[in-house]
Amino acid sequence: MVPLIRSRQQVVVAPVDPSKLEVGDIVLARVAGTVYLHLVSSVDPARKRVQISNNRGRVNGWTSHDRVFGLCVSVDGATRSGAVGKTLAADSNASS
Repeated sequence: MVPLIRSRQQVVVAPVDPSKLEVGDIVLARVAGTVYLHLVSSVDPARKRVQISNNRGRVNGWTSHDRVFGLCVSVDGATRSGAVGKTLAADSNASS
């Protein structure tokens, strides 16, 4: 994911509501049995799936919402602005 995330940078991943994902989000998703961080390059809300890619333009393919486990909310302590309001923790706190 360089230059978005460099090797050895600390990331924080939080549970996500996949229906709130947008292009540019970085997600933790299962691909072929392995879990990776991927860039969301397209969303298909009708089919409940997202297209995942690397940041160099290579499209890995579509994955269903049930294979998206989390959203990268910060890198080395810097909050990713697009993550606000998309995590499940944020939703539960808003309703309390």
